[in-house]
Amino acid sequence: MKKVLILALILAAILTAVTCSEKHSPASPAATNTTNYTQTYIALFTRTISPTITPTPTITDTASITLTSTVTMTPNITATAQAQQTATAQAAQQTATMTAMFVTAWGSAGSGNGQFSSPVGIAADSSGNVYVSDFYNDNIQKFSSTGAYITAWGSGGTGNGQFSSPMGIAVDSSSNVYVVDQGNSRIQEFSSTGTYTTQWGSSGEGNGQFYRPDGIAVDTGGYAYVADTGDSRIEKFSTTGTYITAWGSLEPGIGVATDSSGNMFVAENNYNRINEFSTTGTYINAWGGVPAPNGTGPGSGNGQLDQPYGVAADSSGNVYVADTGNNRIQEFDTTGTYIKQWGSLGSGNGQFQSPQAIAVDSGGNVYVADTGNHRIEKFHP
Repeated sequence: MKKVLILALILAAILTAVTCSEKHSPASPAATNTTNYTQTYIALFTRTISPTITPTPTITDTASITLTSTVTMTPNITATAQAQQTATAQAAQQTATMTAMFVTAWGSAGSGNGQFSSPVGIAADSSGNVYVSDFYNDNIQKFSSTGAYITAWGSGGTGNGQFSSPMGIAVDSSSNVYVVDQGNSRIQEFSSTGTYTTQWGSSGEGNGQFYRPDGIAVDTGGYAYVADTGDSRIEKFSTTGTYITAWGSLEPGIGVATDSSGNMFVAENNYNRINEFSTTGTYINAWGGVPAPNGTGPGSGNGQLDQPYGVAADSSGNVYVADTGNNRIQEFDTTGTYIKQWGSLGSGNGQFQSPQAIAVDSGGNVYVADTGNHRIEKFHP
């Protein structure tokens, strides 16, 4: 037994010596095998154990990324979709509404030549000149059809050729200019260069009198029609100021226009509609309102109106309405059937801020008094 124990101790000593020798000597084939085995084991351990320890965080991180993508990217995708939908809707609206070609614009806020402070009346003569009544500057300005300033006349006051809040303006076939001098309750007539000719009217409710008159139109027969807004009626005169007749009741008309067929159109602001009459005052038709034609509420759909102010008719009988509350222009045929529209709220080309007057020249060009933006815009439908 003792011999066996001694032999075991001797063998252990020899093994220790060999091991120490391997640690301090170049690797032998046996040592290489041992090392390879160890590396192989470590590699196996790594493949077997590490996936349990290391990939778990990796899986967790992947899940975190996936979760982040789900939480963060979905709103981004939604926002993108919403932006695309908005862009599509805006493009559709532009396609639906911008059906008239914008030509040019002129004017800015101010009191100098070519500037305005709330332009509220506009008219065009047979030569293509454009006349604008400027409410707060108490004057009339004349431009070429491209917006080049030509001349101006008027100032605040009660004398001949002076104004107190000029409103509607009209031009006859001889290029005489008629201006509704609202604050002075009268109509004044001028030559195309601004020379004072005559006037008629005074404050009151009698024949030939006015209370807050707004619009005026002159037909091809040489008659003038005045929207006597405060007295809720239309008054008809010769162009020399002789009173002929009057009609209307209940709600006031603001804008007034005539066509070449003897029809007259009145923008009825408070009832959100257009009334059509013969030039002798016979009622023909009405449209606008909610529901059209007999309703009186404002609307924004095709053919509906919200506080219309200006109205004009072209040589083909088409009727254009300054749909002031909706910041757009709408076109109708003579019977009130909706044709098209253009414009939206803004200050860009083809946009409006409370447009209040409209005119059409012999070439079919449409001029809009963009009142809130203190400018004139020209379109070709």
